[in-house]
Amino acid sequence: MEKIKVVQVGCGKMAKYAMRYVFEKGAIVVGAVDVNPNVIGQDISIIMGGENRGVAIQNANDLGAILDATKPDICIVMTMSLVNDLRDVLKTIVTHKVNAITTCEEAFYSENSNKLVFDEIDGLAKANGVTVTGCGYQDIFWGNLISTIAGSTHNITKIKGSSSYNVEDYGIALAQVHGSGLTLAEFDEKVAKPSQLSAEEIKKMVDNGTFAPSYMWNTVGWLADKFNLHITSMNQKCVPMTNAKDIHSTTLNMDIPAGNATGMSAVVVAQTEEGIELEAECIGKVYDETEFDKNEWTVFGEPDTTVVVNKPKTVELTCADIVNRIPDVINSKSGFIPTSRMGAPRYRLHALDTYLK
Repeated sequence: MEKIKVVQVGCGKMAKYAMRYVFEKGAIVVGAVDVNPNVIGQDISIIMGGENRGVAIQNANDLGAILDATKPDICIVMTMSLVNDLRDVLKTIVTHKVNAITTCEEAFYSENSNKLVFDEIDGLAKANGVTVTGCGYQDIFWGNLISTIAGSTHNITKIKGSSSYNVEDYGIALAQVHGSGLTLAEFDEKVAKPSQLSAEEIKKMVDNGTFAPSYMWNTVGWLADKFNLHITSMNQKCVPMTNAKDIHSTTLNMDIPAGNATGMSAVVVAQTEEGIELEAECIGKVYDETEFDKNEWTVFGEPDTTVVVNKPKTVELTCADIVNRIPDVINSKSGFIPTSRMGAPRYRLHALDTYLK
C-alpha cells in the first residue's frame, strides 16, 4: 500500500509537530502552504526541523494548483479558529476531492454554531466523496475521555468540565478570538456582548452563520451528540481574564497593561430532555510565570468521578490526535463528520496506511 500523502495548510507553531509526526508515522508531506512571506519559498524543514525534505512552503493562494499537482489523500488545516474563516479553504480542498482534518476549534462540532457553512461544506464533501472533521486536544480531553469515564457510571445527573490553556502556544488567531490585549471596554463590545443573546437570537445567528461560539459551545454539542442527548436550552457567558501586573505577549508582540484582558473565560450550560446538564468552561489567556494548563472534568451521578490533568502538553497532544485520526477520516463516510461519530481515537503503532480499510 502507498504511503498516505498529506498537504499541510498553515505552517505556524503547531505545524512544527504535525509534519514531524506525519513522517514518523510512515506518511509523507507532499506540499505545504502559508500566508507568511517569511516562510514562503523555504523548505518545510525550517518549521519541523531535521533534514531538508525537498518540499517548499508555497503561497496559500496557490492551494488549488498544489492539490492538483500533488494529489494528496488529506490536508491538515492549522490556521483559524472559526469555520467562517476556513470556508474558502475547505471548499477548495473538498472540491479537489481531498479529505480535510483541522484544528479549527469550531469545526469540532460546527453544526450547532454555524449551520450555513456546515451545510455548505457537508454537501460539497458528500458530493465529492470526501470527509472533513475537526479535532485535536478537545477530541480526547474534552470529549472521549469524558465518555470513557461515563462508561463506568450507573446514573449521570451532570457533566461539568473546565480547561485552561495559554493562548501564547497557539498563534495570533486564537489569541485574538479570546480578546487578549483588549481593554475591558473593547472586550465588552467585541467579545462579551455578542455572547449575551437569547435562545431565539442564537438560533437565528447559527442559521445564518453569524454566531460567535466559544470553544465549549461546540464541545457541549459534541458531548450531546456522543451521548445521544437532546438539548432543550443552551447559553454561554464570556468574561475577561486580567492580570495584576503588565504581562508581555510574544504572540501579539505587545505588553498587555495590568487590568486589560489577557484572555477570557467562557462558560456554556445546556439542559437536555434526558435531564443531564452539561456545563463546560474554557479559560484561554496569556499566562504569567505562575500559571499552567489544567483540565478538570467531573461526571456527577452514581458514583461521582473527577479526573484532573495538570500541565498537559496541549500543542503536542493536539498534533498527535490530528495525525492519529488521519486513517479515521479517510475511512469515514463522506461529509462534515464530527469525531463523535468516528469511534474512540487510537494510538497508531504502525504506519498510518496500514489502518486504511
